[in-house]
Amino acid sequence: MAFTAEELAQNPSFVVSIRFLAGQMRGMFDAGPRLARLLASHQRWLLTQTAYALHLEYDPRDVTSGFTAVRLTGKITAHKIASRNTVLAFIEELFTYRFIAHTPGDERRRPRHFEPAEVSHQAMFGWLHSNLGALDLIDGGNRAAFLHENPVLFRQIQPRIAYNCLEDSRWREPPEQVALFLWTEAGGMVIDHFMSRLDLEGGDPERLAIGRVETRPLAGDFMMSRTHLQRLLAKGAQRGCLGWYDEPKKSQLWLSRDFLREYVGWQAIKFAYVDEAFEWAKARFESENC
Repeated sequence: MAFTAEELAQNPSFVVSIRFLAGQMRGMFDAGPRLARLLASHQRWLLTQTAYALHLEYDPRDVTSGFTAVRLTGKITAHKIASRNTVLAFIEELFTYRFIAHTPGDERRRPRHFEPAEVSHQAMFGWLHSNLGALDLIDGGNRAAFLHENPVLFRQIQPRIAYNCLEDSRWREPPEQVALFLWTEAGGMVIDHFMSRLDLEGGDPERLAIGRVETRPLAGDFMMSRTHLQRLLAKGAQRGCLGWYDEPKKSQLWLSRDFLREYVGWQAIKFAYVDEAFEWAKARFESENC
């Protein structure tokens, strides 16, 4: 039985799963920074997941299926996630850096279909595998191992997650404190970095220690300007999301428990869809192979 978002948000072990996934995402970034930036803001997350889902639905007998500029634009603009020009620029970026290519035979046809490069397939599979591993930490399950042993399930699971998340306004539109970071360029990477370093053992009822944060090297790691990172942290501090133990040096950072509660509740929505899609695909797989 899949977890509901409410059950996950109330489970004391769930924040450990979030911290685990954040560490996995940081590892993915270190392994391929430019590719990892595709999930570095919420807008890009929605674009990437939707584009990949469209690709997995491609049927060569149906020219209207699959990942095309028109189909992705339609999905994204219908939910006011990004403008048409933003979607087209995103596709051009993917193509320029060879994360996608034209489907063989479509180079001169209309509409042109795109398909992910092998590195993109590996990254998306790794993303799903890490999310399932995070869920396993809560109940000792074997979701990640089952996917690893039966990778064919991936083609059913990913689109179901992507479309459920796209259609759910609670996930599509993060709560205010979370949105402050997630709608900004590279903001997702910053939050993943903070979550991966979160000290959950502290007894402060209002704050959780992150540790020493130096903006210059961190901005360099994430290929963002130091000014942008400092501005982002300043906005977070103004809202009370985070702050420094050692003003005015600003090196020892803390995160508010109120922000963490809001972030945990928001992440629970996506994790519930991940769990539901896995259980649905697994049940179909076992009924077909019994």
